[in-house]
Amino acid sequence: MADEFGHLPRGPRRIMKATVWSMQGLKAAWLHESSFRLEVCLFVVLAPLAAWLAETPVEGVLLVGSMLLVLSVELLNSAVEAVIARFGDEHHFMAGRAKDMGSAAVFVVMMNVLLVWGSILLPRLF
Repeated sequence: MADEFGHLPRGPRRIMKATVWSMQGLKAAWLHESSFRLEVCLFVVLAPLAAWLAETPVEGVLLVGSMLLVLSVELLNSAVEAVIARFGDEHHFMAGRAKDMGSAAVFVVMMNVLLVWGSILLPRLF
């Protein structure tokens, strides 16, 4: 229930509500976004590999964190696409630009994964 200023309550109830909303968002992404499902599957495979390959805790955090960043940006990209779809399927150049930019953001963080993994693991091979 909101207070006299329209704010939601603070404290544990607010944290619980925010957690429920976050879980709903993850469930929606899993059910409706094939890219998100693929990236989660890759994370499930690569996270244990990262823990095994990391020589220091910092390396492990970098390897796993770079993959978590991909999941985060994919969720944001999916949110942008959902909002655009809400307003209709007709083509509009601004909607197309927004979707392309969201896709580009995912691409950039995927390149970051390659950069991080490569910079940590390639020197060990050569």
